[in-house]
Amino acid sequence: MLHLHTQCCLHLNPNPKSKSKSKPYSLPLPLPPSTPFIKFRTSHRENLRYLKTIGIIHPHTPPNNLPLPHHLHQIITTLNFLKSKGFTDSHFSRLAFLRPQLFSPKFDLAQLEPVFDFLAAEVSASPEESCGIILRCPAILFSDVDYCLRPTLTYLRKLGLSGLSSPTNLNAHLLNTRVEKLDEKMRFLISIGLSEEESGRVCARVPAIFGYSIEDNLRPKCEYLVWEMERSLEEVNKFPQYFGFSLDKRIRPRHIHLKQRNVHIPLNRMLLWGDRKFYAKWK
Repeated sequence: MLHLHTQCCLHLNPNPKSKSKSKPYSLPLPLPPSTPFIKFRTSHRENLRYLKTIGIIHPHTPPNNLPLPHHLHQIITTLNFLKSKGFTDSHFSRLAFLRPQLFSPKFDLAQLEPVFDFLAAEVSASPEESCGIILRCPAILFSDVDYCLRPTLTYLRKLGLSGLSSPTNLNAHLLNTRVEKLDEKMRFLISIGLSEEESGRVCARVPAIFGYSIEDNLRPKCEYLVWEMERSLEEVNKFPQYFGFSLDKRIRPRHIHLKQRNVHIPLNRMLLWGDRKFYAKWK
């Protein structure tokens, strides 16, 4: 990590008795111990260089587009806050790319604290887990705790989902999804014949379903299962992982292969096996 420090100089005259007006030389004092925070007393130019190094400012930004000193102060304040929460220099380029407004001079730092408090107190995420969740979904920093994050957490836990503090892509995006969008998938499963309890179990077993498109994923696969494969939706209830496989690359080719051989096997055996094992078994 690049640390910025001001250099203190002690001016000495090599000959105290001389009245010569020769230019004094500078003796640098020892640098202070390394610190994870940016020094506000550092020169404007050095701060700009630092922000370019960690990816907050593009290296080729024209001089007239560089932040002014008072704007730079706000950016550094945000950086120091995030460092106090466990983020490091290596994380900032990703945050700046996905959520550049985070490092805007007009950004209100006060809106971040409730999100960190929510992750720690209600999701039970450690500081490292909170950083991991945010890095996987930086948009969560801009979500309202009362209107989005807390209702979503309650909804997911009611379905039986656990381990939401684990910093996975799925957990991060689930926590940042509105209840209304989650409930759309539940209503779809109910509409195809599953009970509310069965729909909840399906979503709890394969929570990635919440991220699937109804029209591009769930509905076509249900229709293919019923009309082409002539199977019952009860099989989806038993094996909800069905929705996670590609219709064109996995489901349809294997169904056709088995149908040509007059073979009928459960969905899990049809889809879970690798290509080599599957096609070797049913030549």
